[in-house]
Amino acid sequence: VQLVESGGGLVQPGSSLRVSCAASAYTFSGSVMSWYRQTPGKEREWVASILTVTGRTNYADSVKGRFTIYRDSTKNTLYLQMNSLKPEDTAVYYCKSIVSGGVVYWGQGTQVTVSS
Repeated sequence: VQLVESGGGLVQPGSSLRVSCAASAYTFSGSVMSWYRQTPGKEREWVASILTVTGRTNYADSVKGRFTIYRDSTKNTLYLQMNSLKPEDTAVYYCKSIVSGGVVYWGQGTQVTVSS
């Protein structure tokens, strides 16, 4: 197993949650790692990315200023810190890694539900 997400759950609007993606050394070395999310009946939506070499990050407009993507190289783990959560952030969150040769790996996803 190359990517394993965890940390999802049920939270109230306005609260914070951090989801994690434990990677193998191989997938953690990918040129870019990203978070996506998906709700039933909709296409998977890109949320944020981080470049391995430079650490540069990019965010979808819908989460900019609220979410932070970061890596912990000591643990081969990718994180997504989510603050000021809204009901529309409810989705299954997936991590993705692009390794050499353009091969893409996905995790199995973790459910995040924002509801009062």
